[in-house]
Parts: sequence; C-alpha cells; structure tokens
Amino acid sequence: MEITRTTLGIAVGIAGTLFLGYCVYFDQKRRKDPYFKKKLRERRLAAQQSGAKCRSLGPLPDMSDHEAMQRFFLQQIQLGEELLAAGDFEAGVEHLGQAVAVCGQTQQLLSVLQQTMPAPIFHLLLKKLPEVSERLRASMRASGNEMQEEDVE
Repeated sequence: MEITRTTLGIAVGIAGTLFLGYCVYFDQKRRKDPYFKKKLRERRLAAQQSGAKCRSLGPLPDMSDHEAMQRFFLQQIQLGEELLAAGDFEAGVEHLGQAVAVCGQTQQLLSVLQQTMPAPIFHLLLKKLPEVSERLRASMRASGNEMQEEDVE
C-alpha cells in the first residue's frame, strides 16, 4: 500500500486539528478552575516580591578580605544560575552582573558566560552590567563612608 501526498496531508491535518482541540480543551478547563485567578495573582505577587528582594544588594563583603569576596562571587553566580533556571531572567542577570562586577578576571568570566548562556540573556547581561557595576560601586562608597564615620566616633 502506497501512501500518497494527499493521504499524508490529510493525516497531518487531522493530527494538527486533534492537537489544537486538545490544547483548547485543557486551556478552557484551566480557565474555568475557580482558583485559577487567585493562583495567578499569588504567583505574580510572589514574583514581584522576589524580584524586589533580589535587586537589593544585601550585605557587601569586606573588599580587603579575599575569602569574603570569593564567597560573595560564588553566591552571586549560584543565585544567578538558579534564577535563570527558574525563568526569572531579570533577577538572574542582576546577580550574574554583580558577580562579574566583583570578579578580578572579568574578560575570562564574560567569555565563559557567553559560551554557556543563550545569546539574548547574555546581551541582557551586557546591557545591565554598567548599571549593576555603578550600583555596586555606590553601595561600596556608602558602606566605606559609614565605616569611616564609625572610626571617627
């Protein structure tokens, strides 16, 4: 029995229609769930709150303590990777940018990140890097001023 192009076209059309029907059926079922909107609002609120938490730098390590800087660097890399894996690209790029900003070998790290990250996310990192670096410098200056004021008192 020979399969003609017409038969194959009809089979593909039927399979496509069945798949589309399957998608529409489950989308309707999901939307009719009485808790759908509540769950959606909760997820969006949680994402906003986690985004706000991630954007704050938190405690910066002592720049003269090499081990503390290394821990901070590794922590930022880990957080960035976790957030990217979870789909929170903005916060993930923010943490990776902080890691790049404190890294002593910036070019090598950027080269590794370029090879391992999808191009759009890497370009977002490059776009955000000056902003993150400036924020980190400002935070270090502020904490440096506080330390000097404490020393005077």
